[in-house]
Amino acid sequence: MGEFELIRRYFQRPQSPAGAVVLGIGDDCALLEPSPGHQLAISSDMLVEGRHFFANVAPEALGHKALAVNLSDLAAMGARPLGFTLALALPQADDAWLAAFAQGLFALADAHACPLVGGDTTRGPLNLCVTVFGEVQPGRALRRDAAQAGDDLYVSGRTGEARLALELMRGTDWAVAACGKEALTRQAGLRERLERPAPRNALGMALAAVDGAHATIDVSDGLAGDLDHILQASGMGAEIELAALPVAPALRDLPEAQRLECLLAGGDDYELLFTAAPAAQAAVQAAAQASQTPVTRIGRIKERPGLRLLDASGQTVSLTARSFDHFVGD
Repeated sequence: MGEFELIRRYFQRPQSPAGAVVLGIGDDCALLEPSPGHQLAISSDMLVEGRHFFANVAPEALGHKALAVNLSDLAAMGARPLGFTLALALPQADDAWLAAFAQGLFALADAHACPLVGGDTTRGPLNLCVTVFGEVQPGRALRRDAAQAGDDLYVSGRTGEARLALELMRGTDWAVAACGKEALTRQAGLRERLERPAPRNALGMALAAVDGAHATIDVSDGLAGDLDHILQASGMGAEIELAALPVAPALRDLPEAQRLECLLAGGDDYELLFTAAPAAQAAVQAAAQASQTPVTRIGRIKERPGLRLLDASGQTVSLTARSFDHFVGD
């Protein structure tokens, strides 16, 4: 099977021009036409075997995650998905693998009305790069540099389960000792949180319509580290109330140090971390309800620089674990 037959068989779907897509797969470029008066939001993410996923990951799950991590970036900007491209390097053209990969990819694409409009394929070590396109009204993008002193700090869903699943798959001693070897099969959805994250696009778009919703980021490398990107961009500090953090049942048996490491420094959660004015609290909760996505207030933005973690008595707690960085030792 050659390159173009591979594209035709697994990735080129019959579709007439619709929505923003004027011209899709089959020409030198795709043509997208955003809604009048909107700005384009564009993001790329790469997934590399051995760095972002295990070699034995189910191809259906990999197809899902390859698009999910990009849709999550659009969610963080409050942008509506328009389409995406896929650059795919494969060691070989395996029919069964490609069929399952495409199934996972297109199931999520269809759920978010985000069609594949182009890309590239080549032979090489397994590597996936998705570029996603979205649109947002001018002045409504949820930028990282928009946090204001006094803003409430919120997180969607729960963090930490993906990190715990990763440590269990690695056989890390503290994770196995606390949860048991069968935790991945016993704890419903734990492995799903790592391999099939749910991007929070409905919430992001709802927040973009909220007056008083300010800075937003998706939690990909750890809550504390990703919050620091907001603080650096906005020139602000923050306090996190540790007792307010939502904790999944799977994390409750962990020693406190490891539980905090999962909650604050674990990656691959793809939840939304955002700030909003206290006066917008009711509107934020309405957006959460409309998008069927729970959100929790976990702290506040402060003028004083730096991130402070507070225990139930208001005392500062130190966090030694750091968020993920590709160019710092594991």
